[in-house]
Amino acid sequence: MSLKPARLGVDIGGTFTDVVLERGEALFSTKVLTTYAAPEDAIIAGMAKVCAKSGTAPEEIGQIIHGTTLATNALIERRGAKTALITTQGFRDVIEMRTESRFEQYDLNLKLPEPLLPRNRRYVLRERMDADGNVLIPLERAEIEALAQELKAADYESIAVGLLHAYANDAHERMIAEVLAEVLPGAMVSLSSEVSPQMREYERFNTTIANAYIKPLMKSYLDRLAGRLAAEGADCPIFLMHSGGGIMSLESAAEFPVRLVESGPAGGAIFAADIAARHGLDKVLSFDMGGTTAKICLIKNQTPKTARVFEVARSYRFKKGSGMPISIPVIDMVEIGAGGGSLAHVDAMNQIRVGPESAGSEPGPACYGRGGERPAVTDADLVLGKLDPDNFAGGTIPLDPGRASSALAGVLGAPLGMDATEAAWGLAEVVDENMANAARVHAVENGEDLSGYTMIAFGGAAPLHAARLCEKLGVARCLVPQGAGVGSAIGFLKAPFSFEANRSVFMWLSAFDPAQVIQLFAEMEEEATRFVRSCDAQAEIAADHRVYMRYSGQGWEIPISLTAGQAAKPDAQTLLELFERDYAVLFGRAVDGMEVEITVWSVNAYTQQEVPDQVRDVGGATPDRPGLAPGPLGQRALFDPALGAQAQAQVHARDTFAQGDWVQGPALITEDETTVVVPSGRAMRVQSDGTLDVHATRAPQEGDANA
Repeated sequence: MSLKPARLGVDIGGTFTDVVLERGEALFSTKVLTTYAAPEDAIIAGMAKVCAKSGTAPEEIGQIIHGTTLATNALIERRGAKTALITTQGFRDVIEMRTESRFEQYDLNLKLPEPLLPRNRRYVLRERMDADGNVLIPLERAEIEALAQELKAADYESIAVGLLHAYANDAHERMIAEVLAEVLPGAMVSLSSEVSPQMREYERFNTTIANAYIKPLMKSYLDRLAGRLAAEGADCPIFLMHSGGGIMSLESAAEFPVRLVESGPAGGAIFAADIAARHGLDKVLSFDMGGTTAKICLIKNQTPKTARVFEVARSYRFKKGSGMPISIPVIDMVEIGAGGGSLAHVDAMNQIRVGPESAGSEPGPACYGRGGERPAVTDADLVLGKLDPDNFAGGTIPLDPGRASSALAGVLGAPLGMDATEAAWGLAEVVDENMANAARVHAVENGEDLSGYTMIAFGGAAPLHAARLCEKLGVARCLVPQGAGVGSAIGFLKAPFSFEANRSVFMWLSAFDPAQVIQLFAEMEEEATRFVRSCDAQAEIAADHRVYMRYSGQGWEIPISLTAGQAAKPDAQTLLELFERDYAVLFGRAVDGMEVEITVWSVNAYTQQEVPDQVRDVGGATPDRPGLAPGPLGQRALFDPALGAQAQAQVHARDTFAQGDWVQGPALITEDETTVVVPSGRAMRVQSDGTLDVHATRAPQEGDANA
């Protein structure tokens, strides 16, 4: 029996590019430094390494699934195409006025982020639709033609079209697209009615502009990537991970690149959800920490939480409201500038601050010896004993402890009167507390208590910090799966093909129209299914239905999930009961006697995935139930923050463990892509699928420091 064709998962991060080759049941992985000038170079280098490891020729690869931070970085760094906006007369300044909310209420010097397009690149046409899609002011074709000539003379590469209430009637936007295709055939056009057909013009306009802004860049990159891979022999279908946790075709990704903005983190959430399903866990805190950022996501009933709006490029201490809103389906997570490359400094109040600025891969942390002079999280981890300088990234990147100590002592230690170890401890505690606080806030915002959750840690840096994060959050158990260091890339290989269609159709629950709702769901299901079929014509496709509801007068909605039966036969009473139940979970109680309204409808079509095999639990690690752990490779001094002192930690190689093996902390478990830190008061047992189960056994004691 012939094996299935090999599949390649590729995740381009801010510091490392992770590449995973799936050959049958086996996975072969590597990490290479991201090449910013030509990101495809790192992919080609990584592919060559995993092909050599597995004895696979590039011609044997049948499918490549890719996620990237390129779209995000282009928005953050403002290095997109020369872009224009065409909008309704009177709404030219919507993206600059924003929502007029203050994300830092008491900051008298508050500075709002600059809009993506300056005012002289925003143009208007005289036209108007009402909220029901009725034409109030007709659009004259001659006026469009005159504007098109003006845009042609200005030599724009890309044009965003966002008209008021175009989600309800797209006729005027389509007329503009027709004229632009005739007058500016070389320009790329993005219509808000296609990119984000939802109410709230600020979010919709901003999303459409972001799509237009990065479209030429992403199309050029995707074309180059396909050409380079084909030249190397990997001439196979290429798919992209999108922000909602599914896979889309290369063509769709080139048309709607804004849907790639959170593609890498989405892959990580899918990876964690798969592990949760295998271990039968219904409440999981996904913790993904790489070289540039850390991502935290709540996963309930083996499904990541999703949202319709998120922010990129937050400019003010990562405060909600200080970034660029993107209105697309996305896995809901909190992302903070806390990765291995995040840089630290001492602020005006003599406090250690970490991130959001990152050393990335060029020059990287000081210990890389590539020109970095400021201390990063990786420098602190090295000085604290968490990393082996000779075996970082499988020995491909030697680390210099002397450079790390000098950077820590000079930048942090000198102004604060600390030696390098104290400075490293302070840096690590600050970054861990930043992540813990972000997780607490995210949980509170979603009405959750993390004490009943299990953490799943992955990404190159997460297993180094996960146990300390668990201690701060009161989480008893943490799982570190096989392949944790390249978890997002593995997640790409486990994701379904999917597409979510959204519509903004306002409806009072008291005036609920079942026939209209059935027709609306049918149209959206057909649209979403068509996108999925373009990726996989033969697969069995399922669909999830959701409505967004609120009490009259409220500014935002909550998502209400419907079963297939409820979507097929919708009725107002059922929707009311579902809404009141979920509202009470979030806010403590429902509100009697208030009118309820529906604003947005959603259908997510996706390919059915195989149900993962359940992992047989071998039990947690306890001193009275020891396993037959192999002898350690040696010992290394590890700074234990719970003790505030150095402890001698046993060093083990992960690939020497067998099912049921048990180790009491302090211990370090090494592999090519990461290191798992097991502090005092925690222990590790190997589960039947090779996952490391790190959880609390007792409170740390002073004697542990010299154990």
